[in-house]
Amino acid sequence: MDIYDYAMQMERDGENYYAELRERTTNQGLKTILGMLISAEKKHYALFQNMKQHQKVQVSDSPILVEVKNIFVQMREQKDFSVDVAQKDLYRKAQDIEVKSRDFYRAKAEEVTDASQKEAFRKIAQEEQRHFIILENIINFVSRPDIWLEDPEWYHLEEY
Repeated sequence: MDIYDYAMQMERDGENYYAELRERTTNQGLKTILGMLISAEKKHYALFQNMKQHQKVQVSDSPILVEVKNIFVQMREQKDFSVDVAQKDLYRKAQDIEVKSRDFYRAKAEEVTDASQKEAFRKIAQEEQRHFIILENIINFVSRPDIWLEDPEWYHLEEY
């Protein structure tokens, strides 16, 4: 299996896992966030498909962190704290998937010689790091929604 097939399979697995998580949650805000993550994985899949066909690709910066922050703000305003603490481990598993993806893409960015593909791997690795941060915030929210949502700084969603 070449790196593009492997990357596409990783993205498909992530998409399927997020779809499973979305089915398990009753919280509409979390469902929306998971839907955003599913969409991101689909975009990544399409990018790798194009890269496999040796097409030039351009990865734009994603506004996902801002969008997720807005959803958490809405959840706070609506006082929507309907979460299942037992799902925390499922989100941790999703984080592990994102870390593996991020590390794989960083390594592949060093291996490929095409400049546009090198940049694409780097940007997708950054996107996977954003997904990790989003999942960390979901874990914090699920674990302690009242305390977490009162934080006026929202430092949890800042990019590094």
